[in-house]
Amino acid sequence: MRTLKITLAYDGTAYNGWQFQTTGPTIQSTIEKALQQITGQSVRVTASGRTDAGVHALGQVLSVHLETSLDDEPLCRALNANTPFDIEFLNVETVADGFHAIRDAKRKRYRYVIQYGSRRDVIGRAFNWYVYGPLNVAAMKQAAEQLVGTHDFASFQASGSDRKTTVRTIYELCLAQFTERGADKINIEVEADGFLYNMVRNIVGTLVEIGRGKQDIDWIGRVLAAQNRRAAGVTAPPQGLFLLKVDY
Repeated sequence: MRTLKITLAYDGTAYNGWQFQTTGPTIQSTIEKALQQITGQSVRVTASGRTDAGVHALGQVLSVHLETSLDDEPLCRALNANTPFDIEFLNVETVADGFHAIRDAKRKRYRYVIQYGSRRDVIGRAFNWYVYGPLNVAAMKQAAEQLVGTHDFASFQASGSDRKTTVRTIYELCLAQFTERGADKINIEVEADGFLYNMVRNIVGTLVEIGRGKQDIDWIGRVLAAQNRRAAGVTAPPQGLFLLKVDY
């Protein structure tokens, strides 16, 4: 029996999120089906975090216990041959038996992509949130700086999660403007020691309220201090969110 660390990327558009469900395809069920086809074993894989329906990943990490005569690289090729083209296995690595994709994670980094202005980027609509009209990106950057460090992020946690603590440390929260297919876009990247449920999407929705001029820059500090989800902005939609990497 080997313990494997598997790194993969996926386009979450066609899936009902990560976690196995009976109502439609998920990333987890697709991977477990592929492993069963390859090895003949019914196994459960553990992801570093569960992504919601429509959310994407460029560096998701899994752990799984498996008996197979295939070496790491041939198993990686076999997984790619037995899964749809919207899932790509990047690396398979045999690791120490105690490795666990959730418990051993030290940092995660997410990217959220916003497109704004008067014209939609229809090609990229599955991979960004379209916000009509201008955004004050400088104000959004100033507001974002107030979230860096160790804080209680209860105001940015969606209901439906049960965590021992809502305190997290954000190491970096940066915004970068760029243009793609003639459309103005913003990459918001955030790296932390862990994330609450919908924390990134709620931070993004709050920053957009400031970018639209509906709230002042210091409002985000008041939201943080409130420790109440109702004090923050809207939850940004899932399709703009990407899990970039997980550090161990």
